[in-house]
Amino acid sequence: MIYLDTSVVLAHLLAEDRSPPPSLWDETLVSSRLLEYEVWTRVHALGLAKTHAEVVQAALDRVSFLELSRTVLARALEPFPIRVRTLDALHLAAAHFLNERGQRLEILTYDDRMAAAARRMSLPLSRFCGE
Repeated sequence: MIYLDTSVVLAHLLAEDRSPPPSLWDETLVSSRLLEYEVWTRVHALGLAKTHAEVVQAALDRVSFLELSRTVLARALEPFPIRVRTLDALHLAAAHFLNERGQRLEILTYDDRMAAAARRMSLPLSRFCGE
């Protein structure tokens, strides 16, 4: 199972230099519900909703979403091994929640700080991080 960070989905949607290979979308993908809000907020901010709505929804439809429960939010309030931004803390807390419940997952992010925090939390990085 691959936990998707918003940086990866936006890279895919916006055709950035670093973007995931097409084979990623055949994997079992999971993320916090936060991903949906972050993606749509960015798409709207760039004025791309009319032209990208279908591809955005298709990408999001491939992801299983974890709601931000009290337990997940409580973990986000705890210290992290390195300084992280608020939204990254929420993603890391969600991944931690799944990992603590026996879900074998890998983190896929293009954000160096989030990757470093994941490693320090013993959350393995996805093989797709290097592609």
